[in-house]
Amino acid sequence: MPFWKKMLNQKQAVYYPRAIVQGKPVETETIAKDLAKISTVSNSDVQAVLGDIAGVMHTRMSQGKSVHIKGLGYFRYVLDTTGVKDLKDFDFEKQVKAVRVEFVPERTRLSSGAYTRALVDSEQLEWIELSATTEDQDPSHGGDGGIEENPLG
Repeated sequence: MPFWKKMLNQKQAVYYPRAIVQGKPVETETIAKDLAKISTVSNSDVQAVLGDIAGVMHTRMSQGKSVHIKGLGYFRYVLDTTGVKDLKDFDFEKQVKAVRVEFVPERTRLSSGAYTRALVDSEQLEWIELSATTEDQDPSHGGDGGIEENPLG
């Protein structure tokens, strides 16, 4: 069950719910063990494949492709950039501030016509509110609100 907490955005002076990640991330070894339990593949084989997936995905994305992992979603490179008003000032190297990987969950059309996204089944998620232990603040606007830094960015 995922967790949420009331957070204050000090710039806008509004409270909003924010999803909270607790504890340390689940590591590759644990995911490999879980996958090995529900398949005919050994833990060490799963770990070997998962260990190589980042390099393979990088190779394909660096060829200008997106990567689709069936049942999970799509990955591609995107650029964080600044713009220029005049085309003569255009300079790719100066305007690109960062390269990120964008993930778009796979979606499935339901019989109702609506869509559901991989990894997000809203009907099966039961959100639990965490009570405040420190002053609730949005970490991006001063204060940490008692939340560890998100390794996902």
